Amino acid sequence: MMSYFAGNYDVVVIGAGHAGIEAGLASARLGCKTAVFTINMDSVGNCPCNPSIGGTAKGHLVREIDALGGEMGRTADESFLQSRMLNKGKGPAVHSLRVQIDRRKYSDIMKHKLELQKNLDLRQAEIIDLGKNEDDTWFVETRMNAIFRAKAVIIATGTFLGGKIFIGEISYDGGPDGMFPASFLGKSLKDLGLKLRRFKTGTPARVKKSSIDFSKLEAQEGDKTIIPFSYDTDNPGENKMLCYISWTNDETKRVIMENIHRSPLYSGKIEGVGPRYCPSIEDKMVRFADKPRHQLFIEPCGLNTEEMYIQGMSSSLPEEVQLKFYHTIQGLENALITRPAYAIEYDCVDPVQMNATLEFIEYPGLYGAGQFNGSSGYEEAAAQGLICGVNAALKILGKEQLVLDRATSYIGTLIDDLVTKGANEPYRMMTSRSEYRLVLRQDNADERLTPIGRRIGLISDERWNKFKLKKEKKKNELLRLKKTVIPPSNELNSILVSRGTSTVSTGIRLIDLLKRPEISYNDLKDVDQTREEIGKEILEQVEIEIKYEGYIKKQLSQIEHMRKLENKKLPNSIDYKNIAGLRLEARERLDAVKPINIGQASRIYGVSPADISVLLIWLSQNKEVKDEK
Repeated sequence: MMSYFAGNYDVVVIGAGHAGIEAGLASARLGCKTAVFTINMDSVGNCPCNPSIGGTAKGHLVREIDALGGEMGRTADESFLQSRMLNKGKGPAVHSLRVQIDRRKYSDIMKHKLELQKNLDLRQAEIIDLGKNEDDTWFVETRMNAIFRAKAVIIATGTFLGGKIFIGEISYDGGPDGMFPASFLGKSLKDLGLKLRRFKTGTPARVKKSSIDFSKLEAQEGDKTIIPFSYDTDNPGENKMLCYISWTNDETKRVIMENIHRSPLYSGKIEGVGPRYCPSIEDKMVRFADKPRHQLFIEPCGLNTEEMYIQGMSSSLPEEVQLKFYHTIQGLENALITRPAYAIEYDCVDPVQMNATLEFIEYPGLYGAGQFNGSSGYEEAAAQGLICGVNAALKILGKEQLVLDRATSYIGTLIDDLVTKGANEPYRMMTSRSEYRLVLRQDNADERLTPIGRRIGLISDERWNKFKLKKEKKKNELLRLKKTVIPPSNELNSILVSRGTSTVSTGIRLIDLLKRPEISYNDLKDVDQTREEIGKEILEQVEIEIKYEGYIKKQLSQIEHMRKLENKKLPNSIDYKNIAGLRLEARERLDAVKPINIGQASRIYGVSPADISVLLIWLSQNKEVKDEK
């Protein structure tokens, strides 16, 4: 069949999952004519695994996406079923919002937002080929042989690229949720010269709600006070549904271990590398053999469906084995499985082939985002998609592209880890990955990133004015706390004694009272006569900054040191093989990653402090090369 020319775009996005959505919206909102291609229009923004947004560290990413002007947080707020702030018993650095969402509603809302977006065309088509034109633009070809030209292309294929499903001895080509895979694009990417690898992930079964005995389960309620993801959401609403908890037992383990040889993960049929931090239930039984039981969460998939999701029990065992081990679980003895658990293997790229803008170093104008880059999770994908969409548009508009460093955001940490260290397994964001997590809290995401979103052009006037008002209120409150002196009184000392801290005999500033670990804002409400209602979120942020002032100053000092290294630029033209003193491994790794500065070079696996010293000496001796653009 003859191909035909179908049109021109500034930016073409391949895939309409969480990465593709943010990429397409950002590009279009910055004024670029954009097309988002999806294999199935009904799968836009699909959540084929867990029906939730956020979680530990992932909630930080959603807040950051929103602070920059992205869409995930707003849509999560519009479709949530239950909201919970995780890790409330720990320090503020690890507090993370997580919401159960109505997965179909979330998908519908996202699809409609794409359809309504100016400068954006949402189109159903499988992209089978991609290549470079003679004028350095790109082309993509659909399975219907339509050819589109574009100045930039963003690949956001998720787990569809070369997707293969595994359920016991059964395997077949397929995408998530019973959809078609992207069967042809992978060959085109290999022919282009991209280095691909094979990863694997999995999802648990869904069971019919009426077949569950909830009287045997532990109910898990949402928070009474709902904190939204988006700074645009004023009235998030209320929790609508419960989640539930149950546990595996000895019988569960017996069934799984007696059939472990039938798992393609252990029989050798699955070649892809799976996520270490999200193992299947059979993997848990093998790796944590000493544990008497494993927790699982039974979560609703939506208001208008009877399907419940069994979080924590992904599997690739045969369907009949799944029936047996699910029926050993308290409350699931008679559970009807509506969709069996499965593993999916897929192609992704080695992300060290990209720079910090997520543009391929050797292929200008080509970007990658999400699971295609070796990450896992909706939130990681959306964050990368947003950065890709922004950078593709900025490049086309002739503006400097956006690079977020590790001290700016979790998004910066995520991207730096991927492009500097690569991903030998599906990468998952965790708070422990950040050296500066006390500074990168979810409560201050707007302070860190909204000015950047405004500068780029993704923050509206209304949103910007709201942000400035919040900052002014916070500034005034901090000033009030420093100036206000509370006189000693029986009432104040009674409060202090009840909280286990020392009494006062002279006047004391409010800020000094709040520095005491035992004292909170609420404790002082009866003696604080000048306090005004300025919002719970502002009060919380002020209190955190006061109580953790010393630790925050220490991290800011570390950030300043890091930024000095980041400011020592390394030109792309350096031939590391000819720099005397570098070890062989360091030369190879530096040449592969092509770091943009000394800071990034110091984080590359295989590059030692001694190698960094050699690079610093080389830079000082080659100032004319260092000053190259």
